[in-house]
Amino acid sequence: MLYEEFNDFWDVARKRHIIFFYVGYFSQHVVAAISETIKARLDTAGAAGPTRRRIFSSFVEMSQNIMHYSSDTLTPHEQSDNQMRRGSFCIGMKDDSFFLLCANPVDSTNVERIRSRLEPLHTMTMEEIKSAYKKALRDETPADSKGAGLGFLTMARDASEPLEFEFVQEAQDPGTTVFCIKAII
Repeated sequence: MLYEEFNDFWDVARKRHIIFFYVGYFSQHVVAAISETIKARLDTAGAAGPTRRRIFSSFVEMSQNIMHYSSDTLTPHEQSDNQMRRGSFCIGMKDDSFFLLCANPVDSTNVERIRSRLEPLHTMTMEEIKSAYKKALRDETPADSKGAGLGFLTMARDASEPLEFEFVQEAQDPGTTVFCIKAII
């Protein structure tokens, strides 16, 4: 039975062309280890240099979002360094593109704020995204951001299609929503 369970999971990953998958707690050490693995997997997958850079850049932004904003944490909220927060991340291939998919729980009160940052990206051209990115570099850090507010803009700039996202209310905990985001590169 144990082998069957593993084999079922392995078959799904292979059919969906998943080249990397992680679910668990993210920390700086975990992200560093994943980074090395991703670099090696992209080399074996034959990803070109610019594609590897965009994938790696989006991976960093997704993992930073998990470490800064996931509502499931093993570390005290006051502890700003060495946060350990739960999420999941995968990279796969579809046709000639790579996709990055990330999910983590967030406080439901933050859903509209996140949505308001993502929805405008769907109607922006690549030039508008690049311009907004440059403007964000010069602007003050948003009060509700733990970074420079560049994460979604970076992912949108690196993606070949508009970012996809979804919010799913957790049935067991109405105060928690699972935030999923996908970038195609």
